[in-house]
Amino acid sequence: MIPEAVIFDIGNVLTGWQPEAFYDRTIGEDRRRALFAAADLHAMNDRIDAGHPFRQTVYDCAAAHPDWAAEIRLWHDRWPELAAPLIDGSIRLLRALRAKGVPVFALTNASGETLDANAATLPFLRDFDRLYVSGRMGVMKPDPRIYKMVEDDCAIPPDRLLFTDDRAENIAAAAARGWRTHHFQNWQGWAQCLIAQGLLTKAEAAS
Repeated sequence: MIPEAVIFDIGNVLTGWQPEAFYDRTIGEDRRRALFAAADLHAMNDRIDAGHPFRQTVYDCAAAHPDWAAEIRLWHDRWPELAAPLIDGSIRLLRALRAKGVPVFALTNASGETLDANAATLPFLRDFDRLYVSGRMGVMKPDPRIYKMVEDDCAIPPDRLLFTDDRAENIAAAAARGWRTHHFQNWQGWAQCLIAQGLLTKAEAAS
């Protein structure tokens, strides 16, 4: 049975998300290691993904770590460079699915405020039929509640949803609800999954 809808994670599926790599390029690896040891920037980002105000959360963290304030503020001030580069192969697959009339959704741990503010650098956002964002929903992957919220909203049975994500724990939580899943490693593997599921032909996946 062919899935009725395909659900994409965003970070590391459609666009890069490697904050450490950004800081390595910007301040050097040694200083980045010291920064991340001094301030838990991933915990800060989790608060943003849970719905806390983007700029205020980053700037409050900077104020709490004055020795690293300028570097921490980069998380907000140069955010498009953290969410880069675009993964063109995945974007082509997203658009190939849409061209065939397959509903495509996003399910992402992210701030709605952040996505709205940076929509120009993430042009694929407009290609989704539905956009499920943790910061707007008040719950984050891999909490089972977020998957149920998607099911309730789209009214598609779990076994007719196909979901890809780069994090194993998010995939496991979706699979536990009966979703079909693909652990994203690269866009070529995702293309093979879409072909195997009967959603795209080899020619469509390669276009």
